[in-house]
Formats: sequence, C-alpha cells, structure tokens
Amino acid sequence: MLGLRHFATLSTIGLLLGTLLFAASLTPSLLPRPLYAQGVVSGLSFSAGYALGVAGHWLWAYLHLPEPGPRLSRYITWLAALLCGLIAIAFLWQASEWQNSVRALMGMDEVRGIRPLTIALLTLAVFTALLLLARLFRRTFRFLSRRLQRHIPHRVSNVIGVLAAAALFWSVIDGIVFTLALRAADTSYQQVDELMQDDLAPPADPMTTGSADSLVSWEALGSRGRRFVSRTPSAEALSDFFGETAPTPIRVYVGLNAAETPEARAELALEELKRVGGFERSVLLLATPTGRGWLDPRAQDTLEYLHRGDIATVTAQYSYLPSHLSLVVEGEYGVESARALFEAVYGHWTTLPEDERPRLYLHGLSLGSLNSDLSFDLYDIIDDRKRSINPILCS
Repeated sequence: MLGLRHFATLSTIGLLLGTLLFAASLTPSLLPRPLYAQGVVSGLSFSAGYALGVAGHWLWAYLHLPEPGPRLSRYITWLAALLCGLIAIAFLWQASEWQNSVRALMGMDEVRGIRPLTIALLTLAVFTALLLLARLFRRTFRFLSRRLQRHIPHRVSNVIGVLAAAALFWSVIDGIVFTLALRAADTSYQQVDELMQDDLAPPADPMTTGSADSLVSWEALGSRGRRFVSRTPSAEALSDFFGETAPTPIRVYVGLNAAETPEARAELALEELKRVGGFERSVLLLATPTGRGWLDPRAQDTLEYLHRGDIATVTAQYSYLPSHLSLVVEGEYGVESARALFEAVYGHWTTLPEDERPRLYLHGLSLGSLNSDLSFDLYDIIDDRKRSINPILCS
C-alpha cells in the first residue's frame, strides 16, 4: 500500500476529477450491481478521473500557462480535499438507497450492512493498485530512457523508453497475469456451473429437456439450464390463470458440456426441439443467454403467459464466464454460438409450410442481445423471396 508520503504527492486536479467520476459511478444503474462489481466500477471510475486530471495538469504546465503560487496552491489543496470528502460522503450515503430503488423494481431484496464503507475500501484498493502500476511504469520508462541517453538523443530515448516499457508491461500483463486470472476464473465458474442443486430434481415428463428420454442429459444442462427448465410454468398454472385449458410452454436448453462445438450444440438443440414438438407451437423464440447462460425468468414467464403457453423457446450456453469477462475474452465465441443456433433452427424452420410453421422471434438480454443481433445477416434473409419474414425481437 502507499504510504502517507506518496498520498501527499497526489494531484489535486486528479483527485477532484476522480471524485466526480467516482460519485457518478454510484448513481442508479439500469441493473442492480453486486457489491464487488460496484467497488470495481467505482475504483476504475476514480482512477480514470485521476488520470485525466494528471494529464490535464501536465498539459497546462507543458504550455507554460500561469499557475497559483505556493501559498494559494496550499489553500486550494485543502479546499479540494474538503470538497472531495464531502462529495464522496454524500454520494456514498445515497448509494445503498439508489441501488435498493433499482432492486425494488427488479423484485430483489434490499442491500443492508456496511455497503458504503465496503465500496469505499474496494475503490481505494483498486485505485492504489492502479497507481502503483502507473508509478512502476514511470520508473521503468525513466530507467530505460537514462540507459538509452548514453547512445542516442534525449527525446529519441524518451520515445523508445515509453514504447519499450509499454511492450514489457503488456507482455507481462497479457501473457502471465491476464492468462492466469482468466484461467482461474474459467475454472471456478465451470465448477460452479457443474454443481448439482439440491432443490432441483430431473423432470419426470419425458417431453421435458433434461428428462431420461431427452437428448440432453440433466447433468449436461448446467446450473443455469437446470434452473431454467425446472421453472417452466405448468399447464395447470396457466389453465387456472386463464380459466381455460392451456399447454405447458416448451423450453429447450443445451449446456456448454452437452457437445464439443457450437455447431454440435446447435444441432443437438434442433433435434431436441423437434423431439418435444417445438415447431408445432404458434410461436418459436430463439433466445440468446448472457455470458454464464442466464435468461431473465421474468421476461420468459411474461412471454409464455402472453401466448397462453403456446410457445417454444430454444437456447444454448456458450460460456461459463460473466458477460463482461466473456465479452473481453471470448466475444467472437458467443457470436459464433448464436449464429450456429440461428442457422440450424432457421434452416429447418424455412423448410416447413408457411401456413404451418410458428412465428419466429429472437430475444436476448445484455450480452445476449448483442450476440442475438449478430447471429444473422438481415440482407441474406431479405434476399430470399420465398420465405416470409417474421418479427424479430431483441431487448
């Protein structure tokens, strides 16, 4: 950790801009944020603001613009410290209430405890780590630059020193730190995905994915898939709600362990969808999950009730990682998986008589929305005049 001497040398402008971005990161978001995620976001926001402030101050000095004297500068520093403290405390005080307002809209429990203090500590930890990394980079650059100045001009040595330090840091971060961290994250999330939930049991209905007669085993569904299939609204629940007979909605889910390649999982999903009669429903929903294979149950249940159970949904998992990690590490893999599933399902759908096939919709949330949008080429669909174009839904 940095000592007090190091903190005393921090940029005043950087701290002000960092505090403003830190405060902005605490305002309500579209989706509730877990505690650790909020801490990381706030830490990165504060660090970005601080970096902008330092860069702006350096540019001001480089242009030889006037700066306040030592005595005025000291007063400004104390005033800035007081202002930063007040802003940080005010926004931290409201952070829990803001997050709870979003969680209430999502039907989630409120957050309690020492959340503001924890966020502040996480923010400080992230900022300290990045500041140490930046100062280590500066020392490396200066060391290389001084060595090179013995043989080449000063300015040339600075440019080469920056490039060499950047290459060295990138090779270490990308080749060692980043790889090891992602490998550990992938292994841990894979183990979580493979855990069998005690509150869920394999379905007895042979026409349900994950049953003994299913092409996809209960184990191969994965944690998210087992929960998704198990929470399908029953025919009894729908019939009681509408006061008339309604079928059980069809949900087909293929986990990441069900097959080796996206194409194999897509073919497996298609065969399972045909086995359970998915193409005989009036609506067919091709859903793309988030990074870890999650589909929003509220959106799914709502659509199934709107269509009175006469709907089939098919989806395939493509990652164990959360959406933000999956997008950075294996963004193309999610698109590849979504495209393979679309081509398999759409290819069979177009072979059915136009007056007998279901209406085809696409759906995705968060990263699933992006991958769903990239799963097909609109011009290829429009160009085929023999096939009717159905509405496509992305959220």
